[in-house]
Amino acid sequence: MEWNPQTLQFLSECFLHTLSPTPEPRRRAEASLLEASDRPNYGLAVLRLVAEPSVDEQIRMAAAVNFKNHLRGRWAPSASPDEPNAVASPSPIPDSEKDQIKALIVSLMLSANPKIQSQLSEALAVIGKHDFPKSWPALLPELISSLQKASQASDYASINGILGTANSIFKKFRYQYKTNDLLLDLKYCLDNFAAPLLEIFLKTATLIDSTANSGGGSVATLRPLFESQRLCCRIFYSLNFQELPEFFEDHMKEWMTEFRKYLTTSYPALENSGADGLALVDELRAAVCENINLYMEKNEEEFQGYLNDFALAVWSLLGNVSQASSRDQLAVTAIKFLTTVSTSVHHKLFEGEGVIPQICQSIVIPNVRLRDEDEELFEMNYVEFIRRDMEGSDLDTRRRIACELLKGIATNYKKQVTDLVSAQIQNLLTSFAANTVANWKDKDCAIYLVVSLATKKAGGASVTTDLVDVHSFFGSVIVPELQSQDVNAFPMLKAGALKFFTMFRNHISKQCAVQCFPDLIRFLGAESNVVHSYAASCIEKLLLVKDGGQARYNSADISPFLGVLMNNLFNALKLPESEENQYIMKCIMRVLGVAEITPDIAGPCITGLTSVLGEVCKNPRNPVFNHYLFEAVAILVKRACEKDPSLTSAFEANLFPSIEIILSNDVSEFFPYAFQLLAQLLELNRPPIPPSYRAIFEILLSPDSWKRASNVPALVRLLQAFLQKAPHELNQEGRLSQVLGIFKKLLSSPSSYEQGFFVLNTVIENLEYGVIAPYVTHIWAALFTELLNRRTIKLIKSLLIFMSLFLVKHGSANLVETMNAVQPNIFKEILVQFWVPNLKHITGPIETKLTAVASTRLICESPILLDAMANELWGKMLDSVVTLISRPEEDRVEEEPEMPDLAENVGYTASFVRLFNAGKKEEDPLKEIKDPKEFLVASLAKLSVVYPRRFPQAISQYLDPANQAALLHLCNTYNCRIA
Repeated sequence: MEWNPQTLQFLSECFLHTLSPTPEPRRRAEASLLEASDRPNYGLAVLRLVAEPSVDEQIRMAAAVNFKNHLRGRWAPSASPDEPNAVASPSPIPDSEKDQIKALIVSLMLSANPKIQSQLSEALAVIGKHDFPKSWPALLPELISSLQKASQASDYASINGILGTANSIFKKFRYQYKTNDLLLDLKYCLDNFAAPLLEIFLKTATLIDSTANSGGGSVATLRPLFESQRLCCRIFYSLNFQELPEFFEDHMKEWMTEFRKYLTTSYPALENSGADGLALVDELRAAVCENINLYMEKNEEEFQGYLNDFALAVWSLLGNVSQASSRDQLAVTAIKFLTTVSTSVHHKLFEGEGVIPQICQSIVIPNVRLRDEDEELFEMNYVEFIRRDMEGSDLDTRRRIACELLKGIATNYKKQVTDLVSAQIQNLLTSFAANTVANWKDKDCAIYLVVSLATKKAGGASVTTDLVDVHSFFGSVIVPELQSQDVNAFPMLKAGALKFFTMFRNHISKQCAVQCFPDLIRFLGAESNVVHSYAASCIEKLLLVKDGGQARYNSADISPFLGVLMNNLFNALKLPESEENQYIMKCIMRVLGVAEITPDIAGPCITGLTSVLGEVCKNPRNPVFNHYLFEAVAILVKRACEKDPSLTSAFEANLFPSIEIILSNDVSEFFPYAFQLLAQLLELNRPPIPPSYRAIFEILLSPDSWKRASNVPALVRLLQAFLQKAPHELNQEGRLSQVLGIFKKLLSSPSSYEQGFFVLNTVIENLEYGVIAPYVTHIWAALFTELLNRRTIKLIKSLLIFMSLFLVKHGSANLVETMNAVQPNIFKEILVQFWVPNLKHITGPIETKLTAVASTRLICESPILLDAMANELWGKMLDSVVTLISRPEEDRVEEEPEMPDLAENVGYTASFVRLFNAGKKEEDPLKEIKDPKEFLVASLAKLSVVYPRRFPQAISQYLDPANQAALLHLCNTYNCRIA
């Protein structure tokens, strides 16, 4: 795309029309830009348009956004067109165009107005992420030169643009894993940028001081100065994150002096100018707190000289931070710093008389109490409230971080903290008792303290507390809330009580908990989304409690309430904003897994679940809810039909319409679930299968169905079900060749070859040899080709299992003959190169038994191994079998870490999620053989009768001494003798 007046006009008109409120011209303009973006120099042309002063600012702003997004998609595109589900990768920007963009962008960014400058700074960061510093060595010198010029002119618009860009490109040092390459890049940045950064930081500090000392200064003057200092602090954080650089250690005093000043000095001109001005000062102070917390965590020894002053400064600062939500970030970062100090070797700062009580009264309790913002979140956004409150994502909230501070202090002063908080809890409860209506927040605060300060046992869900006696607290504080007849009164207090019950469920006796079940069921009808979600979560978690490995609650415990429980759960899904409530659906799934499923329960449940499924099919939004929905269907089908197989047809009648909607309306997110449910239903049928499945069989054999990688495991599962339940169907209309075509397609891909073996194994296991005989040589040819191309342990293991299954189903003679028909004597080569050395890698009880029995039959039946000239091969084969059956897996398996095929993993695809409750039952193809060890020695004993005195020499010569001893032990155990 050439830069000329015509290009300028074309792009200007397009970007103007993208701002149109009318859809049609907007869509046309977007389509034109999309088409133009594939042309060389498109990005360069758009950048030049952004820099064109004669063009309207709105158009230039739209162009700047487009330029940024263009770079994001095309500077270093990653999606691969080879992946069947990946979106085609956009054409990358040519190197010549990249060089021109890099030459122009810094100067254009600095000369732009603030809004456009912000977009170009983000675009520059996109380039920097991929190219800086190795492929863009000119960037940092140009930024430093521009910074020095802007500093001399006190041009803070440009200074902040440069610092913002530096902040973006240095962020990688915070989160990337420490490697030599990263440290080399960091050294380059430090060598060049550390000194200029300190210089501009100190210059700006002097300007702030002089402005503040001369009467406060105007907001307009101070605002860019404070923003500049905030950016300097963020760059400081990035450059110091990996380790303490020498330059910063040498100049620590300059940095720390200014840091402390910003925590202890007030700036009324800004702070009293409105919320924006106060936020600017708070953001700088929060950035300072993050920096001193970083030094406290990573450079404690070097920082200790400054610690007392900073601890006092932060403590004093917190005393003046209001409860307004706009000041949350500052409060959280400041408390986090004190928490870090409390767990360090400098914790003695907290041991002074009255220090811990003062922290509790002035910092902890005020920040733990409910605020208006918390109540608003509870009412307006229940999902976010639960995410923070129940699921532990509230680490950056005042309530949680205040409790973390108490936990930190308790690390070294446990008795003091426990006594203090216990007394505080009693005071709060006394206050509540004095006026239960006005002081309900005191009781909420008391419950929150107990729950948040509980200690979780490592590796389990159990929690403990020293603050209260759990049984007593539950009976006197929690039960009255649960027994309250008005489920909608004081909903936050009800939610706190339900959370306590959930957290301490292991401590609550079975008798007491069962007595509370009717109350929990009542709360499922509460109007508050949080309350009925917590009630569902409490029931679901109670049903998971175990005593000595056994479930504490069984079907008999919930059967008296089961009808009303299921009714209330399904009704809860009709409450506003809970139509896709994952906590309710998870509870439904869990109850169906525990309850006794009778027809009068199964009927309403499947009706309710299919009704919900019909709704979510219209617009799948919540993947977690959807997964629990399908798991609930699967567990209901499984448990109901295990008890009464005649219910299968009723479930099919209910579920088939929903499955048909999923397949016909291309609800691709649900395809894997639908295929797994179909497999589950099909396996529950007795032959002949109902005609309704035949249409599904045709869909299953269509190559189009297998194009989505996420469908493959579920389709394989369904195909296996068809092969097991309707093997005769494969003899018709060339279907077996279609199935084997699917096998070959799956085999050819590194991500699906295991699924290909699942198909092949099922074919071998369920079809007569006469049916598969015409295809066997083609199967071996495909397998040997794949083996030549990819000799991974996983592939070899899959091949060994298949060959073993073939042998036990169709005999060793057929195995050897069909393999040698592809290439003379290849069977012996496979034995020597793959079977003998890799047999020890087989894992899993069924697979181990199968391969051990097949290998035993080979050494006792195959003429190739019984040939007098094959003693060495016979001995080595026996050695492998003994290793397989006598040694534990961890001693013999050396898994090969396989590199993922990147071409097949890049780009978004709807992923396959296995339904636990619709899982395939593993079948043992050798049910008649109970013990492969006994089978081995009994077979060898019989063989030695036919060939007396031949094998002891081979055993002593070719078996490992440990395996000789193991074989002798087996012979003695099973009273068998090898003559």
